[in-house]
Amino acid sequence: MSPRIAPLKARARRTGSTSSMFTAESESADSANASIGIGSPTVVTVELPDREVAVGLAAAAPSNSGNRKAMLQLINRLRDTGVQTDIDLPMIAVIGNQSAGKSSLIESISGITLPRSAGTCTRCPTECKLSHSRLPWQCLVKLHFSTDANGVPIPVKIVSFGGPITSKSLVEDRIRRAQRAILNPSKNHIIYLNQDDLPDESEVSFSKNYVTLEISGPELTDLSFVDLPGLIASVGTGGNERDIELVKSLITAYIEKPSCVILLTVACETDFENQGAHHLTKQYDPEGKRTVGVLTKPDRIELGTEPAWLSILRNETEPLLNNWYCVKQPSPQDVSRGITWAEARRQENEWFSSTQPWASLESQYQRFLRSSFLTERLSLILAELIAKRLPKIQEELANAIQETNTKLRSLPKAPSTDPIGEVLHALGNFVKDLDHHVVGTPEEDGLLQTIRPHQGAFKLAIRRTAPNFVPWEKTTSKVLPRVEFLANEDGDNVDGDNDALGMEPQQIYVDEVLKRAQDARTRELPDNYPFVVQRAYIKQITDQWTGPAMVLFDQVYDILRADLAKLVDLHFEHMGNGNAKQAILMIVNDHLDEAAERTKEKIQWLLDLERNPTTFNTHYFVDYKDKFLSHYKACRD
Repeated sequence: MSPRIAPLKARARRTGSTSSMFTAESESADSANASIGIGSPTVVTVELPDREVAVGLAAAAPSNSGNRKAMLQLINRLRDTGVQTDIDLPMIAVIGNQSAGKSSLIESISGITLPRSAGTCTRCPTECKLSHSRLPWQCLVKLHFSTDANGVPIPVKIVSFGGPITSKSLVEDRIRRAQRAILNPSKNHIIYLNQDDLPDESEVSFSKNYVTLEISGPELTDLSFVDLPGLIASVGTGGNERDIELVKSLITAYIEKPSCVILLTVACETDFENQGAHHLTKQYDPEGKRTVGVLTKPDRIELGTEPAWLSILRNETEPLLNNWYCVKQPSPQDVSRGITWAEARRQENEWFSSTQPWASLESQYQRFLRSSFLTERLSLILAELIAKRLPKIQEELANAIQETNTKLRSLPKAPSTDPIGEVLHALGNFVKDLDHHVVGTPEEDGLLQTIRPHQGAFKLAIRRTAPNFVPWEKTTSKVLPRVEFLANEDGDNVDGDNDALGMEPQQIYVDEVLKRAQDARTRELPDNYPFVVQRAYIKQITDQWTGPAMVLFDQVYDILRADLAKLVDLHFEHMGNGNAKQAILMIVNDHLDEAAERTKEKIQWLLDLERNPTTFNTHYFVDYKDKFLSHYKACRD
């Protein structure tokens, strides 16, 4: 989601009994603006006839000039917000090969003169907003910035480039200066507006930023379109090969959108199949449903190839849903002498009326000749597309706003005016939460609940180290019964656990114990055996406890480390752009490692203590001794 959609709020509302209104307005908190780089609020308002409401615009008749103007103004104002980056707005994009007659076509539609120079004339898109008006003719030039010099998206910035122009003869120079300002986005645009003898240098060769021409006058039709740079087949000496793909990607960014009407210009002086703009259009509109074809320079058709071009115009070759048109523009000599727009249209009409094979073309195809028919058709096509898309646009805007609001709510709080107090508060909450986890929580995935299964496994591992003394000689094949009093007293089926795990302790027979005791005698009285034998058996058992103890230690350590990481992330993730979280986590882990070393030392101390065969629980010692003797005697009887 582009940050440009963030401030946009769209709504439809009734405003009294005489009119209805579709309003798009921006609302953004200062903190949100600072976080994601949103520009100043923008309010877009278009009043419509009372019989319509915003959601019912699709039902309005596009052929009605008032409805057409209102819908077109709405789309133009939405484009001014930069929302077209995220929402597919209806538009017309004029494309064609370099020198395909695009500039002349734009001039015939808009009534202005575009800059002409050697090589590529148009190095940035030019948006033309034409509006029929009863007021005298005028033109406003604006600069529309959405990327910086490196092509990185920025908040949309629209800059007025000089005051209104009331003379058509001044438009060409103003556009040339505006294009230079667009190609040097890091410089002050005022330099290019007022300074003469501008240096012939540009920061970028082509730009996605564009010049906007808002033209109104009595002779104009309500229409908006974007003139894109011409496709480059090759670059000359000193040119940049990358410009070929750069222009192609710029054009593709427009025509790949489903709501873009493609105005494809094809020069009749060049073989149809060799024109790259045609092939690019086929790639993104293979069925020709949103392409309007325009044949230019019909006076330069090679002799004998007229039938092939007439077949295209009749929509027999390369058929398009919106048909092919043919226009005739003034010659370079006429342009040089300053031919007027009205005179150019009169010459065009006379040429088609008197030149074969166009003059004798069937009547049903005559409406596809001349710029005036093309202009009116484009205006109607765009109006119909806007009427169809407008309710969907409202829905898409509402969804985009909801998604953006969700993202805004997930942003961290604004920086505190009391950072020390905020840090202390966060640390206090962290300590309380940590203490709560250590004491115990009722959740099934709590700290103590996660550790408990490993404690049970440790208990079983220690139990499995108990010696399995057998009160018979090794040659006896008898089976020793279970020690029932142990299971009854502890409530654990120790023998069953051992059987399930397949880890039955090795049996120690009475004759093996006797032999080991006799071998250890030195100078004892009869029937007295050295204590060292008992110590050896005890040590043999307690030495096995180190492994399970360290396994439990490692498991508890890993659980504690993971739990601490979650707590640190919970309390410090949004503080200091993540730097605070990393600092706290390092401190906590260092403290945990120090505690782990002390714990290991304590575990080793406890294990060493258990290796010394002594007890102060003499009552339990004597009681268990008597029970085992009785159990062994019963087994021998």
